[in-house]
Amino acid sequence: MKYRCKICGYIYDEEIEGKKWTELPEPYVCPMCFVSKEMFAPYVLEDTKEEKESKRIFEHAVLFDEKNLGVGKDDSVCIDCGICKTTCLERCGLNFGEDTEKCLTCGQCIMTCPTNALRPKDEVTEVKKAKEKGKILVAYTSPAIRVSIGESFGFEAGTFLKDELVGALRALGFTYVLDTTFGADLTIMEEATELKNRLQNNGVLPMFTSCCPAWVKYAETFYPEILDHLSTCKSPIGMEGVMVKEYFASKMNIASEDLYTVAITPCTAKKFEVKREEIPGTDAVITVSELTKWLKEEQIDLRNVTKSNFDSLLGEGSGGGTIFGNTGGVAESALRTLYYFLTGKDYENAHLSFQDARGYDNVKELALNIDGLEIRVAVVHKIRSAGKILEDVKNGISPYHFIEIMNCQGGCVGGGGQPKYPEGKEKEIKEKRIKGLYNRDESDTIKASYQNPDIKKIYQDFLLEPGSEIAHRYLHTTYKPRS
Repeated sequence: MKYRCKICGYIYDEEIEGKKWTELPEPYVCPMCFVSKEMFAPYVLEDTKEEKESKRIFEHAVLFDEKNLGVGKDDSVCIDCGICKTTCLERCGLNFGEDTEKCLTCGQCIMTCPTNALRPKDEVTEVKKAKEKGKILVAYTSPAIRVSIGESFGFEAGTFLKDELVGALRALGFTYVLDTTFGADLTIMEEATELKNRLQNNGVLPMFTSCCPAWVKYAETFYPEILDHLSTCKSPIGMEGVMVKEYFASKMNIASEDLYTVAITPCTAKKFEVKREEIPGTDAVITVSELTKWLKEEQIDLRNVTKSNFDSLLGEGSGGGTIFGNTGGVAESALRTLYYFLTGKDYENAHLSFQDARGYDNVKELALNIDGLEIRVAVVHKIRSAGKILEDVKNGISPYHFIEIMNCQGGCVGGGGQPKYPEGKEKEIKEKRIKGLYNRDESDTIKASYQNPDIKKIYQDFLLEPGSEIAHRYLHTTYKPRS
């Protein structure tokens, strides 16, 4: 007889060990994971390696298949410990086992997997193939990457590495490297306009942010009744991608089909988002962990790479766009611009405090009075923490006007495609990344989206004004129930 450890999969074979299972002393523990004898169960399986792998049973792990667009799994190194399922329940409130359709593809399970059996779904291979076919590679990078990627090359967490990152991407063969923070500024221009219109014209309130694809999928799947509360704005990557294909290509006199656009993100859920037919423009998504692996394969080290700047068209974003990488950053950035849209004055002169929207707590509240208009805001990270707020909205009793929800605690700095944390250091590392982005915002001379001269130019040349018909055509989207 054989007995299998339910936790790590170790097999006790009576024939090999020379002692029957029932003869083992009660203090016996698994030699692999040290759990007690009671965690073993009788096990019968074919002896060949191929048969074992083809019939392997996972009782505790979340089950992934090829339909999952964000997360891949290597069954050969999975020890069926169940940490992934525990993570999903604790952070997302989900316990769906094999139901891939309901997976948010957020990748939080990747961050806690002890054997690296879980990893972002590989798209580097597709980017290499596109390059071999002669496509012009265009990368655009999210702000949360710049304070995390250095960790894999010996830098302190939170070190802001923009020029090094751009230089590394050029060394990999990207002809153009753009700033997704510009897309974040576009998002804020449209989102603040939408919120202003809803506030002034009895629109559907509260309005939810729509930047986090895991949150959007959660709403579509579990709360389809509240979809009209979601902002119709695409995420920064959704806006950046379509602007590259429609505006950048035209300005550079390049056929859009000759471009291969790659979003460099901290987020595995973006891999799902860009496959939605409503979000065209981005051909591939590469996470920080994928990019780091690729750079090391090519022996490109951020410590000695030739630094470079973003390409000027679709130039850099504002400080407000940079703090999108932190939970609370979207709400703060939107309120900076909303203040200007409502008053015609710069928010800095009003000495507004956004401190209550910042920090690591799962739910935060902020109240602002703008020329007599009181605006109540909630900021949530970790989907599991959003339950009461979502139920209140569903039941029509929410006290808020504007609600930001991010799936990952800390925001994009804690995305499932980021470098993994040393054991016990997750909160410390995230807080350093958050500080790195706020420090960058402090040093930026342009702190709000409406102040960005490149944003003014794209509206003047192409989009006309925030909320225009052409802006809606390219920068807004729709949602659909998935329940």
